[in-house]
Amino acid sequence: DVQLQASGGGLVQPGGSLRLSCATSGFTFTRYPIAWVRQAPGKGRELVAVVSRTGSTDYGDFVEGRFTISRDDAKATVYLQMNSLKPDDTAVYYCTFLEHSGQGTLVTVSS
Repeated sequence: DVQLQASGGGLVQPGGSLRLSCATSGFTFTRYPIAWVRQAPGKGRELVAVVSRTGSTDYGDFVEGRFTISRDDAKATVYLQMNSLKPDDTAVYYCTFLEHSGQGTLVTVSS
């Protein structure tokens, strides 16, 4: 079975940082790009960042250089380093590939 397990969320103050992890299993990790998406309360899902098989990256316009996505092929894990967090970043963050999306991790940015 394909599994994507996101972790690392929590409560952080504006301007703070978090590092999310997505541990995967059940598929050939190195063959696929992996993305982080998020869903804020009352809103639809939006793309946060994606990393290709070769490590190239792309980000949603709202990221503005604050986040970094990376992958560790040996561990079949994708990371999302988030800095300079804003209250608008509050959402459930999911890692995804193709039609698969695991349980997300909640990020709350509040003072």
